[in-house]
Amino acid sequence: MKKAFLVLQDGTVFEGCGFGANCLKSGEVVFNTALSGYQEILTDPSYHEQIVVMTYPHIGNTGVNPVDVESKQVYAAGFVIRDLSSVVSNYRAKQSLDEYLKESKVPGIAEIDTRALVRHLREKGAMPAVLAVGSKHTVAELKKKAKALPSMTGKNLAKVVSSKKSYSFKKGVPNVVKGELTMTPASASAKATGGRGKYKVVAYDFGVKQNILRLLVDAGCEVQVVPYDYPAEKILKSKTKIDGVFLSNGPGDPAPCEEAIQNVKTLLGHKPLFGICLGHQILSLALGAKTYKLKFGHHGANQPVQNLKTGQVEITSQNHGFAVKPDSLPKDVQVTHLHLNDQTISGIKSLTHPAFSVQYHPEASPGPHDSQYLFREFVGMMKEFGK
Repeated sequence: MKKAFLVLQDGTVFEGCGFGANCLKSGEVVFNTALSGYQEILTDPSYHEQIVVMTYPHIGNTGVNPVDVESKQVYAAGFVIRDLSSVVSNYRAKQSLDEYLKESKVPGIAEIDTRALVRHLREKGAMPAVLAVGSKHTVAELKKKAKALPSMTGKNLAKVVSSKKSYSFKKGVPNVVKGELTMTPASASAKATGGRGKYKVVAYDFGVKQNILRLLVDAGCEVQVVPYDYPAEKILKSKTKIDGVFLSNGPGDPAPCEEAIQNVKTLLGHKPLFGICLGHQILSLALGAKTYKLKFGHHGANQPVQNLKTGQVEITSQNHGFAVKPDSLPKDVQVTHLHLNDQTISGIKSLTHPAFSVQYHPEASPGPHDSQYLFREFVGMMKEFGK
């Protein structure tokens, strides 16, 4: 392995062994507490311009395969781990993590004390940094570069990662054993009609993960993915009846996403709306709430959330650095879910319009499946609205 450096904006330096691409990248350093699923994490567009630290120490042992991707590329700016497995052992693996990151031109650093790094981030907060592998820059030069990096606050990254064109999505959830589509009753029906589900859904792409779209298909939806700034008027005036609108996850600060917020304001009351993660924040802003940056965010597949209606606790997958201010919610917006670690808002619904959202990822990938009922609730809302 090559020498590598992770230099935080506050001047803290971690020296380790580099893998992946020989290059220098910058981004906000965040830590993820998932025990597995590193490939899904790396390809999640919500990690655009972020350097991901895995708290689980042993990474890379299952290699990389073409099925477990959440987008067309690696979006994480860099990858930080304790120990890189020298052996790949999985029947689906096509290449090693090291080879995958080299191919993707993304640097990685191993053999550092990730526990110390995570403790530092918990105390000081997520912060910008540079990750250099095989770089000729001195540590002093890297410190200077890190110090000059901007904050994530104020960055509209959704429009950067969003698809530039609309497209139809017809795939269901993959069967990881057979490497083909799982045929649930809903997805079987959708496949029999060439992907034409019973409910026509427009999905705004703010950085959407593939498994969200797959679960919408499996729930019986015909999904049309549209760019970040697709005009709401086109949806309302569509010759084809649109049954519902989905607001996807994505990276960055929700507040600067002015086009998206305005589109959601226009759609409120006219179409059922369901938002996830950044989509949750954008819906909240459209309803009149405000958002703020969390100290180090929620990133992992083991986040406890309580459904306030049922009292049931769901273990959820989360990936966000911003949250909705509780005291900014209008009176006609109800909190439906609460994060039990820090009491932040994890879900809302409008009491005036057919619209709801959650801060976490019910599609998981990686993570538990506790919250997949929310896709059925969205379908139920569209069914009721269409009567």
